[in-house]
Amino acid sequence: MTWTATVLTLFPEAFPGALGVSLIDSAHRNGLWALETVDIRSFSRHKHASVDDTPAGGGPGMVLRPDVAAAAIDSVPRDGRALIYLTPRGKPVSQARVREWAQGPGVILFCGRFEGLDQRVIDSREMEEVSVGDAVLAGGEIPAQYLIEACVRLIPGVLGKMASTEDESFEGDLLEYPQYTRPREWEGQVIPDVLLSGDHGKVDQWRQDQAEALTERRRPDLFERYQRRNGETR
Repeated sequence: MTWTATVLTLFPEAFPGALGVSLIDSAHRNGLWALETVDIRSFSRHKHASVDDTPAGGGPGMVLRPDVAAAAIDSVPRDGRALIYLTPRGKPVSQARVREWAQGPGVILFCGRFEGLDQRVIDSREMEEVSVGDAVLAGGEIPAQYLIEACVRLIPGVLGKMASTEDESFEGDLLEYPQYTRPREWEGQVIPDVLLSGDHGKVDQWRQDQAEALTERRRPDLFERYQRRNGETR
């Protein structure tokens, strides 16, 4: 079965977007994954195709109607796929969770808009609420592309060398070590000698040390988790 991403959105024209370039697009054209879009607005029974209404209890903005949203969701076969609601209040996405999604049959993504989606739909359809960062966007279309690309690149055959994903940021709760390439000297800066030594053991140790130091400095939350997992303290 082909790994399939189905996106429920008010703006299907936003896709494939960034998914239509480079290796992700090549993998799509080669049949390694599939992309479907569902226009939420097409499920409105309102004469003006309205999909939202004012929030119960008052307040600013509009809320996606439960009847319209549920009809759109129910039109899509689940096929064992996670049903994900992209929202700033969701649980932060993690590389570990992305890997789980990538190993499954695919994902169904509901792109939020306005002030959000009626809670009754989230509860009744058992949607997994996911956030891609601590910032608020106009809608879930860019987060959907973000999540799809994160999953697709882990599908066997998409990247030339799957080993290239093993040392990346967030694998093992560490950020990736610094990378260098030719020329050896550039604007007065030189590649660290250890990387040119030919001693693979020393290179591996340097990369490990750099990853730990970088993570401790930039993401102490990740570094603390890394230490707990490895039974270390510093």
